[in-house]
Amino acid sequence: MKSFFSASLLLLALVASTFAQESNWRPVDNKILSPWAANVDPANPHPEYPRPQMTRAAWTNLNGLWSYALASKGAAMPEAYAGEILVPFAIESALSGVGKTVGKDQELWYFREIEIDRALRKGKLLLHFGAVDWEAEVFVNGQSVGTHQGGYDPFYFDISEALQSGKTQSLAIRVWDPTDEGPQPRGKQVKEPRGIWYTPVTGIWQTVWLEAVPEHYIRSLKNTPDLDNRQIRVQADVAGATSGHRVRVRLLVDGSPVGEQLVSNREEAVFTLDAPQPWSPENPFLYDLEVALLDGKKVVDQVNGYTALRKISTAKDENGILRMMLNNEFVFQYGPLDQGWWPDGLYTAPNEEALIFDIVKTLDMGFNMIRKHVKVEPARWYHHCDRLGVLVWQDMPSGDMGNRWESRPGVIGKGTEKDRTPESEAIFRTEWKAIMDANYNFPSIVVWVPFNEAWGQFDTEEIVEWTVGYDPSRLVNGASGGNYTNKGQIMDMHNYPDPVMPDPQIWGDKQVIVLGEYGGLGLPVDGHTWQEKDNWGYQSFKNETELQERYSRLIKDLKPLIPKGLSAAIYTQTTDVEVEVNGLMTYDREVIKFDPAFLRNKHQELYTIKIPMK
Repeated sequence: MKSFFSASLLLLALVASTFAQESNWRPVDNKILSPWAANVDPANPHPEYPRPQMTRAAWTNLNGLWSYALASKGAAMPEAYAGEILVPFAIESALSGVGKTVGKDQELWYFREIEIDRALRKGKLLLHFGAVDWEAEVFVNGQSVGTHQGGYDPFYFDISEALQSGKTQSLAIRVWDPTDEGPQPRGKQVKEPRGIWYTPVTGIWQTVWLEAVPEHYIRSLKNTPDLDNRQIRVQADVAGATSGHRVRVRLLVDGSPVGEQLVSNREEAVFTLDAPQPWSPENPFLYDLEVALLDGKKVVDQVNGYTALRKISTAKDENGILRMMLNNEFVFQYGPLDQGWWPDGLYTAPNEEALIFDIVKTLDMGFNMIRKHVKVEPARWYHHCDRLGVLVWQDMPSGDMGNRWESRPGVIGKGTEKDRTPESEAIFRTEWKAIMDANYNFPSIVVWVPFNEAWGQFDTEEIVEWTVGYDPSRLVNGASGGNYTNKGQIMDMHNYPDPVMPDPQIWGDKQVIVLGEYGGLGLPVDGHTWQEKDNWGYQSFKNETELQERYSRLIKDLKPLIPKGLSAAIYTQTTDVEVEVNGLMTYDREVIKFDPAFLRNKHQELYTIKIPMK
């Protein structure tokens, strides 16, 4: 164990040394930039550990300057490259240093060399990708080691067998992404950006990293809370497990164990807590985890992580209306629609400080929830939501659109299901499961949203029922904003700009009633817009005073809906995005359009409304 990890730590210095070269990198200078763009270090972008739920010491970051080339789809690996691209920023972004579009008829190639010491070959070497949009084939020393489809889920390949003698090894990645000309999930990306549809994101957009592991290693953890029984359950999956292997799981508070169990591979360790501390926005308490793979008494592998005790459920109030409950208490959930886009990095925040900024400002404004809209964030974003205490509704990124939307509940004759090809259906199901698996352990996520406003919506009841069954520890908002279904636990209406709700006397005894989108008050701020003119909001204003007065009326109209049966509401939106100016902040985050203290005071009025329960 000790000699393996000592050798593994050499990886950091060996690979990092390849970034020492001089570079001419600079952001593409054609759009606004966020304040953090000036702090991006091309030799060490996003250096933080990318998987906070399951950490190891033996890893190294491969972010930085790679060579890139564009080639016709299906062409051979390039022999020459066009220049440098800064990973992990998509090629269309300013921070990539390139700023080019790709499209369905071309492929994007990445290339770089690394040095790997012989001592690292005693175990396995895993090459990880946080996310690559959309199809990625990875080559090590010219040998294909695997292909992955999916723009929003992490993946890795064991590259041990592809390593050659000598220290120097070559890495190449082929990426193909048809954006809105293919059936795959792509969220708000379109070939021709307009309105609520934004710039394409092609290629690597999250951290690339190497991890040294032993021959037998802990592949994943699954942590499940059970508040009613005061229990936390932890399950480890071991790659190459044998009958002689055992898994030791320790649950800790402030470094002191509160429980320890020895279990077999994929057997749950169940911890019953004497003094349970539930996780909530008011008290985001996290338990630490230490999980070790034992062969006899020898520690073969070890990972560290964290978990929490949190329950999200439904219960009826004294009027028989279903309410959304957190830890068996009614908590009105109120937050912004968060697109997660950046003017300089598109899908990728410029750095860790920027990634945290939106969460912190959301909390400063008095929100207790965020709806992550048709995009999935890096694991570190959810980690910060966990530790800072904010509830998250997680959307599935949409794609393969074309069916008709009906936003009114109880109306038939207009809304339709998308007739997807078998390939398209399989892509959706595979990626949705992968997204749920990758983010299962984050306690901040309390709601899954498979469909939004009928975008590509298909086999609704089947997909929603599968989602409910696959993760009973969370609620499922099956069809947010239209083409509704009785499956899932939530009835979610969208309305702009004013707050409304479905009649609780019709729907309230079967589903929790929420207002999944409303507001959209627009204010363009000169010098801080994506383009100088033709920006838009659902309702536009000339100054902050007008904006805040209108927002005050929205909150005034929202409050009486809560005692009538409303459990949550989502205001559009966190920031401006490209030509949309509906943000609480400008796209570059330079200007906060509302006084945070004003918002905090207004929002506190929503949380103090008491709802008597049965």
